Amino acid sequence: MPRHRPMKRVLFLAYYFPPIGGGGVQRAVKFCRYLVEFGYQPVVVTGPGKSKDLWTPEDATLAAELPPEVEVHRVPGPEPSGSPNRGRIDRYLDRMPPSLRWWVNGATAVGREVGRDIDVVLGELVPYATAYAAARLSRDLDRPWVADLQDPWALDEMWIYPSGLHRARDTARMRRLLSTASAIIMNTPEAAKRVRRRFPDLAGRVVDAIPNGFDPADFVDIVALERTPGVFRIVHTGTMHTEAGMRLRRTGRTRRVLGGLPVPGVDFLPRSHVFLLEAIDRLIAQQPGLESEIEVHLAGALTETDRAVAAASPVTRVHEYISHRDTISLVLSADLLFLPMQDLPLGVSAGLVPGKAYEYLGSGRPILGAVPEGDARDLLVDAGNAFVCRPADVTALAEIVDARITEWHLGIATPEPRGDVLAPYERRRQTERLARVLDDAVRIGARVAAGGQG
Repeated sequence: MPRHRPMKRVLFLAYYFPPIGGGGVQRAVKFCRYLVEFGYQPVVVTGPGKSKDLWTPEDATLAAELPPEVEVHRVPGPEPSGSPNRGRIDRYLDRMPPSLRWWVNGATAVGREVGRDIDVVLGELVPYATAYAAARLSRDLDRPWVADLQDPWALDEMWIYPSGLHRARDTARMRRLLSTASAIIMNTPEAAKRVRRRFPDLAGRVVDAIPNGFDPADFVDIVALERTPGVFRIVHTGTMHTEAGMRLRRTGRTRRVLGGLPVPGVDFLPRSHVFLLEAIDRLIAQQPGLESEIEVHLAGALTETDRAVAAASPVTRVHEYISHRDTISLVLSADLLFLPMQDLPLGVSAGLVPGKAYEYLGSGRPILGAVPEGDARDLLVDAGNAFVCRPADVTALAEIVDARITEWHLGIATPEPRGDVLAPYERRRQTERLARVLDDAVRIGARVAAGGQG
């Protein structure tokens, strides 16, 4: 049980926050929900909550999870908008776009106003530029700050730069800003290793990874979405990277020459529904009657390219973006959950674990993991209810789907995931770990302040 103690105040910088939805928002919401149990009152500084961007879909239902102790303060809008051409120019010139300048300056101004009596600053570094606001507020308020990275920033194999020079500049920027933090939280063990290896001077500040997770409370009183009788249902939820994958395949050689590729040989296209649908097409060609016995449900903020690929298959059912509660209902209805990731050369471990992986595991439903080596693959294997293969291995994908449909016909159930493997990924337990990191930062800050006064 959480221990009782006087409430401290944490200035919680989170651009992605309700009514915006998505996986990154869920991390922030769950921290805010459970931090109050461990002695911290979140004082949230966020954006205006309205955006037309593909990556910021609306899900007002998430706000219902916030306890009354949570204060929410919004940077005044409207948020500056920019054209795709302006965004590309800013990226090539390595300058902060207007929307990020607005967020950094606004979050700093609001944070100074509402954070005068806080004990510690927590920066949710999505976008990474949030580190500027966190570092400024730490200095101005004379309080320590903790960096929470949901992805590994310049060390992310999914983050492509115009050139090697751009990557080097951002890597230096990452080191410089993180050096002002009292603690650095990475999202996966592999990501933490990368930071320690790349920035030895920061190694002592990197805490053991606090990954994304799942909340058992989210599954209470949720009814599985209605099923089509006699049909095997495969479900994928969340973002896909079809467009990015196709673009990289067109420009990969140039990117390699310029040094902008994070890992030579990385392939984003498998982090989509492309290869799964190809595998199912093969099965249908071999077993024509299968077309009426299988459905692939896709739910998320889809691009036109995502929709076009889905429309070419007779088995797909597109849900677009749905609320988190409805997403769980869809997940619970699945006979097989699809978890695709980027492909990497053999021997290279992924630095990411998609947020959906933990919620898939929390559902108890069987998982088809098309994943490279790394933390995600290890987690799925250890959990015991997943079937894994390489991301772009169409033959293996077809074999797994075929075997699962055969077992479904025979009534053979997949084992439940191991409880001891899942337990560390429960949101309440992860928030308790975060509270300990904040406690350490506050203690270190108090010692530094006392030394300065002496």
